[in-house]
Amino acid sequence: MAPLSSYVSGAWHVPADEGAPLRDAVTGAEIARISSTGVDFGAALDHGRRVGGPVLRELTFHQRAALLKALASELRGHRDELYDLSLRTGATLGDAKFDVDGGIGVLFSYASKGRRELPAGTVYVEGGLEPLSKGGGFVGQHICTPLLGVAVQINAFNFPVWGPLEKLAPAFLAGVPSLVKPAGQTAYLTARLVELIIESGLLPEGSLQLVCGDAGDLLDHLTEQDLVAFTGSATTAALLRAHPVVVARSVRFNAEADSLNCSILGPDVRPGDPEFEVFVGQLVTEMTVKAGQKCTAIRRALVPAEIIDEVEQAVAARLADVTVGNPADPGVKMGALAGLGQREEVRRSLKALSVATRMVFGDPDRVEVVDADAELGAFMSPILLRADDPDRDEPHEVEAFGPVSTLFPYTSPGHAVELAARGRGSLAGSIVTADPDFARDMVLGVAPWHGRLLVVDAETAGESTGHGSPMPALVHGGPGRAGGGEEMGGIRGVLHHMQRTAVQASPRMLTALTGRWTPGTERRTGDVHPFRKHLGELRVGDTVVAGPRTVTLADIEHFAEFTGDTFYAHTDDEAARANPFFDGRVAHGYLILSFAAGLFVHPDPGPVLANYGLENLRFLTPVYPGDELTVTLTAKRIEPRQGADYGEVRWDADVTKQDGSSVAKYDVLTLVANGEQ
Repeated sequence: MAPLSSYVSGAWHVPADEGAPLRDAVTGAEIARISSTGVDFGAALDHGRRVGGPVLRELTFHQRAALLKALASELRGHRDELYDLSLRTGATLGDAKFDVDGGIGVLFSYASKGRRELPAGTVYVEGGLEPLSKGGGFVGQHICTPLLGVAVQINAFNFPVWGPLEKLAPAFLAGVPSLVKPAGQTAYLTARLVELIIESGLLPEGSLQLVCGDAGDLLDHLTEQDLVAFTGSATTAALLRAHPVVVARSVRFNAEADSLNCSILGPDVRPGDPEFEVFVGQLVTEMTVKAGQKCTAIRRALVPAEIIDEVEQAVAARLADVTVGNPADPGVKMGALAGLGQREEVRRSLKALSVATRMVFGDPDRVEVVDADAELGAFMSPILLRADDPDRDEPHEVEAFGPVSTLFPYTSPGHAVELAARGRGSLAGSIVTADPDFARDMVLGVAPWHGRLLVVDAETAGESTGHGSPMPALVHGGPGRAGGGEEMGGIRGVLHHMQRTAVQASPRMLTALTGRWTPGTERRTGDVHPFRKHLGELRVGDTVVAGPRTVTLADIEHFAEFTGDTFYAHTDDEAARANPFFDGRVAHGYLILSFAAGLFVHPDPGPVLANYGLENLRFLTPVYPGDELTVTLTAKRIEPRQGADYGEVRWDADVTKQDGSSVAKYDVLTLVANGEQ
């Protein structure tokens, strides 16, 4: 049996030795071998830094996003192949879709966020401008730029597709190359995934490397610019975090580790209620999807003490309908564990739990299976435990990483919070209740111990993605035992791979550094109205100054009558004077915006295609009848849109009156054509 190849330093590497066997989780047959013998880890990291990093950093955020989208589309065309290979990991088709489609979905999500939320350039400007001097000539701004190293991604066996892709996407979008090291048991599926990516030719060389087998001296070659993202046991995470090089060089380390996640059933819920059915169904799903081998699965089910018997009976009845066996059989609802070794590990954990729990459903040593051999394959019955003494330590400390969950009775909301906290940090928790007050108490009580919380009632059950489904736009991680790290989280995940730097400079210098106009920088006015310029002709700082226009009492009265906005400050002089902010009747804020638009807009058809919004609007000074308005409109940011014949231009709008005071400040967003239409 040929060993799996690694992809390092721009070539496929075949190990010289035979390697260790990898076995089909369903049949026990050997399907591949794995070894990293001969891999030069230092050279691989150097290749990522020298070859992959520079090319990625030359691309804009939008270009990287477009590549992620193209990659997602490419992999979507290979889903059936990946589904079929997933059968060997013990996954049902539903499990495989959770893994494969979930990973592809992360790529699509980050591609979309990159286009919508990141600039078209290579520098991310974070937060607002910080004035550092009275005159405005010295200012500060936070910027984020890509780290110059490699994102080393050490993944777990349970999600061989989703795991690598959810780490790759934010790193790639940030401009940082990845080196993926999958867990041995299911490395053959990750290897095929990477093979498909490399064969596509979509990603720049050096932006993705793969190591199948042991990590060897990989961490010895890390630098201050590299990152490590680990998914696995808390014990291994602690060892890696304490590696001398990681410590000495302050290498960014992100861990997603053990998690005794809980689900809490509200005291308002009774058998027959929709929330009762949701809780029971969600618990059974989390026990059986991927044979319970999910870092987000429900390990502890906290229920009101007075109905724990009814919950136990309902869950047991649902579990009795779960068919275990060959995942290729469409009637099978739960496949095998990842391997015989994993099954033995779950059995050992169950023995440790037996001192504080009793088994109320299932048998860890016997299970009826469909179309498979129960001993050759890594099959196990779903196991439901009950902790009659919920305050014992063992059920809050030992995780059986398989189709196992424990019922806990709680006696009060405060007791439920205490039990949830006994997990010492979790990735995900859920609260199933129709009572908003209970939900609030639980969320505020357990949030410090959780990375993500799902609140479910009858209203949201139909649309909820469920307890165990991380979402690309939200952080995936958790405090304490769960590792203390965060993955994904939308743009947060991208910024994790970038260095945040505070830059102090003049407005002119900041404009040059960031590619966006900074207040205080010189404006450029000319004979050509900026609205007559196509996207490629516009420059940051192009400005039009228009006005003045006198606001009359007749204007204010007409606007009030025409719009129906007859708020007293615009229509009643005596009442307006009684207002502490006004000296009499004032113009409507939206009348000011309308007059400003009338001043700066060029009326003829041209490159400006549409105005699609205002942002950061503030009304700063009242406008009274007789005041004269002038507007200064400056091109603040120019954003070409990848693959489109138009881009976005953000304009700084400053409306002033005759004494020079600002009446209103805001950003105008327009879509502008690239060239002649």
